[in-house]
Amino acid sequence: MDLNDQPVHMNKQLENDLKQVDSLLEKVKWQGLDFLEKLSERPTSATPVSQTPETLNEDGLGGLNTLSLFNKRFEQLIVGSSGPRYLGFVTGGSTPAAIAGDWLATIFDQNTQTVKGQGDISAIIETGAIQLLLDLFGLPGGFLGGFVTGATMSNFTCLAVARQWVGRQSGKDFAREGVSGHIHILSAVPHSSVIKSLSMLGIGSNNFEKVKVEEGNRESIDPEDLESKIKALNGQPFILITSAGTVNTVDFDDFKAISKLKEKYNFWWHIDGAFGAFAACSPKYQHLVAGWENADSITVDCHKWLNVPYENAAFFVKEQHKILQTETFQNANAPYLGDPMENFSYLNFLPENSRRLRALPVWFTLKAYGKKGYRDIVENSVNMARLLGQFIEQSKAFDLLATVRLNNVCFTLSGEQNQDKVPVFLARLNETGKVFMTPTVYNGKKGIRASFVNWRTTEEDVQIVIDEMSKLTDNE
Repeated sequence: MDLNDQPVHMNKQLENDLKQVDSLLEKVKWQGLDFLEKLSERPTSATPVSQTPETLNEDGLGGLNTLSLFNKRFEQLIVGSSGPRYLGFVTGGSTPAAIAGDWLATIFDQNTQTVKGQGDISAIIETGAIQLLLDLFGLPGGFLGGFVTGATMSNFTCLAVARQWVGRQSGKDFAREGVSGHIHILSAVPHSSVIKSLSMLGIGSNNFEKVKVEEGNRESIDPEDLESKIKALNGQPFILITSAGTVNTVDFDDFKAISKLKEKYNFWWHIDGAFGAFAACSPKYQHLVAGWENADSITVDCHKWLNVPYENAAFFVKEQHKILQTETFQNANAPYLGDPMENFSYLNFLPENSRRLRALPVWFTLKAYGKKGYRDIVENSVNMARLLGQFIEQSKAFDLLATVRLNNVCFTLSGEQNQDKVPVFLARLNETGKVFMTPTVYNGKKGIRASFVNWRTTEEDVQIVIDEMSKLTDNE
């Protein structure tokens, strides 16, 4: 017998954990339920602790002992970022059904790949979840899509296909040959993830031409200036990057006007709708995205307003660009993966080869709550934002930096003399642990942004936020 004639056994710690996996998961379940039950009271910020160098035990501690160690060292420092008063970074929570789907995604541990090949069928769930999202948004069936980690990778995926489209306009295959020549990009207020994507794609983060915004404290593209810049390109292909909800003021570009321009000129139209796309869920706000069905690609972030656990976003690309997308992401030198051009496979359709079944929490939550559930979430979020906006409008201590158009409130301290106090005020507000907001700059002024996307947020939560803000300014 090889291996020094010793029988080979499973590692002792692994064997023990396998035998008592029910106890381990039961403890995690009850700990998780306790966290969710008390989430509204969980602090929204934590004081950093000094870190000691980690060392690795030779034999390991086992699952239950490791859980105890985690709880002793870290559990109390976990903030309520999925709770109702965490208003920073456009961070959603997780619906009960989404949590169930995410837990199962972890347990099943599928590597989502191909629809028609042998092996797992998780890609069928993914294509089904994409169809559900398209139905939720009222988008036509002419889009294909998939799931990635977040808006950054969704924008990256869409713009990578757009880059391939630009190359094909002059008979080049950028995916194989590399980028050559200048790629023209037009945009007004692109999100930082878009700029980052341009950098990663080799286009260059500075290589976009800025289009003017409309007058009246807007962040939306001026259609006249856009057409003027299009004409100046003299028929050269270009990529237009537009917004369905800018990060500060949730402004929307005029998609009807852009649709008319697309009929006249040759360009790839991308919409960054990371969270603003969810305006389509409500009859009250769906006019904001009217015409967006004519875009070539759309970014949607599911761990924002869809309220599924983090690392979950979707992209939509027109089905007519399927070959371009496969050219961009194909595993061309991997014959064991099959012919990328013969059968649809996520292995050849997006950046990652290895990825978890992100579609499952999306499928669960959409099936569980339907169109009305998400209409209610969107409309409640907007109502909560407007409550905070009304308080700021009536307060002598604060000024709105822009109209509350949807779910974000962008504001500052009143008076030019108080501009330097804005970061101090925000730090003190966040230190209360009752609410969390993030800093911003708008029209040259230091400001604060509160974003409402969490399904749990109520009027009571907004009142708590208002009370904490008032305490800080009353004591000045």
